[in-house]
Amino acid sequence: MNEIIFFGFNHFPKFTGISNEKITNPIQIKLENEKQIKQIVVGDFSILILFANGKAIEYLNGKSQVQIDQETEIENIQKVTAGQRNLAILTKEGNVFAKRSANLFSEQTKYFEDISSLIEDTNDRIIQDVVCGREAIYLLTSNQNAYGFGPNQFGQLGCELPKSTIKMKSNDDFLQIFFPVLNSDPNQQKVGIEDQNEKEKPILMMKNVSKIFSGISSDCVFLLNSNQELFGCGRNHTGQLGLGESRIQEEINKLTKIQNIPKGKIIDIQCGFKHSVMLVEDENEDENPKRKLYSCGDWLFLGLDREKKKEFTEIKSSLFENDDNILDFSVGNEHTLVLTSKGKLIGFGHNYFGQLGTINKAYELIPFQIELPKLRFNENISNYHVSCGFDNSFLYYSPLSFSNLEEDLIKLFRRKEFCNISFKTENGEIIEAHKLILKYRLNQNQNEIEKLKEIISNKSIKESNQIFEMIYSNRIINPILYYEIKEIINSNEKIEETMKRIYLNENENENEKDFIIERNEKQYKFPKLILIMRSELYRGMFLSVTDDTSNKVTDYSELSNKSFQIFEYWIYSNQIKDEIQITQEIINEIQTGIDYFQLNQTNPNLFDLLIKKFNNQN
Repeated sequence: MNEIIFFGFNHFPKFTGISNEKITNPIQIKLENEKQIKQIVVGDFSILILFANGKAIEYLNGKSQVQIDQETEIENIQKVTAGQRNLAILTKEGNVFAKRSANLFSEQTKYFEDISSLIEDTNDRIIQDVVCGREAIYLLTSNQNAYGFGPNQFGQLGCELPKSTIKMKSNDDFLQIFFPVLNSDPNQQKVGIEDQNEKEKPILMMKNVSKIFSGISSDCVFLLNSNQELFGCGRNHTGQLGLGESRIQEEINKLTKIQNIPKGKIIDIQCGFKHSVMLVEDENEDENPKRKLYSCGDWLFLGLDREKKKEFTEIKSSLFENDDNILDFSVGNEHTLVLTSKGKLIGFGHNYFGQLGTINKAYELIPFQIELPKLRFNENISNYHVSCGFDNSFLYYSPLSFSNLEEDLIKLFRRKEFCNISFKTENGEIIEAHKLILKYRLNQNQNEIEKLKEIISNKSIKESNQIFEMIYSNRIINPILYYEIKEIINSNEKIEETMKRIYLNENENENEKDFIIERNEKQYKFPKLILIMRSELYRGMFLSVTDDTSNKVTDYSELSNKSFQIFEYWIYSNQIKDEIQITQEIINEIQTGIDYFQLNQTNPNLFDLLIKKFNNQN
């Protein structure tokens, strides 16, 4: 179940199915398989598509020396990211693999290499996030340390430039590139592309970092620390770092605090070659907080008509209506796309290759609405996302569904009707939480919950909420708080094993089963959390904003007893009971149920398990 809209420079005729060099009107592309797409990124050499099952396919540039489009050997992928000269993959285990080109005139390496293992501190090799710049790659570790990897000719790794250049191993005498040197001692390790017998290594840029921002064609980077302070470094020749008129210079080679940033929560920053765009959310609004865009850099690409702004300035347009909101945005080399909650795709900036989906002006200085073909899933516009390449653009369907489960746990935590355990802060305020989720995160141990109660009793309401947000999302939001409670957080707990224990020990956990499924006058109880994890149908039901807090009852009498047993056991264990015999009728019935329940088909998925068991029995 997927959909891809493409327009702009057509580096990938095999992928698009069109030989035209420029595609100035958005076209629909249908993949051979209907797997659910999670992400699309594109560099100069290839398009990388990540699917919800954790696997990715790379579609190569039409001029590539290797003409095979193939699934990557890396599995269990959490995120993909691309720069003009590189691709990077982050796995759920916290490893980063990358493909890069040695210089602007060479192909990318053929295989992905593990770059996270090159971090010298072995305790800092679990990666939480990865972001690509044009050539550099940035890593955010689970300890909240930011590392830079690759070229540093504009100071984009946050350290001073060397006085001389180092020739690259490719022996291109006419092309040289700068690399950072850790100190003035020439015998010490250099950082950058591999030079003779020395191996490049990621360089530590800053500690206590919560987010990293860069862009496909950017030679600059922004780091947001745990105190919501923003720092930047790298190329700044058009003011794309937002430092103001007094700081317009080619390189900013030390991390510099960005002053006068917009008020609110910084959701994302994406950087082009000459401009940067920031998405900010109003923190004073609880329901559907308003999001605004701000930009800085070259006036041609800012969406600000002819204003010249070297600090982040709000992009205002009648297209951004008061009752509309920004769902997603993306920045290419010199163009920007914005998707709104009313289904508008808005673009501005460079349009020479048709990357704004029109054959009109070479530059669109102010935001305008892009005409799209009829979308397959137009009623679910919030499930569409935009992704800009260097000189082309994508709009693609990617339901948040289970890829953003952690965000849904936070939403669930905030819904009081789902909470059944209380914590008291230092000032006596009461925080309600969901006991079942805490059991997933806290080793299934009541003593751990008691320890958490003791910690909360010494914290403010704000700190307490941050602690619960860390536990629910399994992310590190505040490093200081994290180090205090990390001993009682078990981030490696396998959710299927926990759910199976709940299933096999019904009596003890009966109070935690808070939703009733009824069939043939018999009632079955399930925890809402587990149904949210397994079914898109129930996910939408439970997480929708509604005043109805009662337990809904659903009738599934159309399923046979055996099919319902299979469904029930798989919901908890992600397995099929050994003693159950599988028939073709059961397979057909379960296939219908999978579609109806909109099941999250994890690996291995229910249908594959049924087919495998059926073949083994016969």
